[in-house]
Amino acid sequence: MSKIIIYTYANCDSCRRAVKWLRAQGLDFTEKPIRETPPSAAELKAMLAAQDGELRKLFNTSGLDYRAQGLGAKLPMMTEAAALTLLAGNGNLVKRPFLWRPTDQVGLVGFDEGRWSAALSPI
Repeated sequence: MSKIIIYTYANCDSCRRAVKWLRAQGLDFTEKPIRETPPSAAELKAMLAAQDGELRKLFNTSGLDYRAQGLGAKLPMMTEAAALTLLAGNGNLVKRPFLWRPTDQVGLVGFDEGRWSAALSPI
């Protein structure tokens, strides 16, 4: 089974539920603190492809940093490169939990048990 990387924030209920679910499924994963070690630009670019190129899906749109920077208005005019650089430099801006399985390019943001079950089920 391939290794999963999950970026989480300790005070995030969805993140705690996601980690608990991964453990219950017996899935092998590495957990990383999203604020201290945000996903790399390469991971973000790959995740963007997994999200059908929708940049907004990668952003924590309900977060304080997102609102403080006025990203709701700025994001539609931002280049992909600028948006990914912003995300890679500030883990508070990244939607969480952020799950990446590089071997088969499975990328999930936010926790939805049904979606995660379908995406991570054995082939």
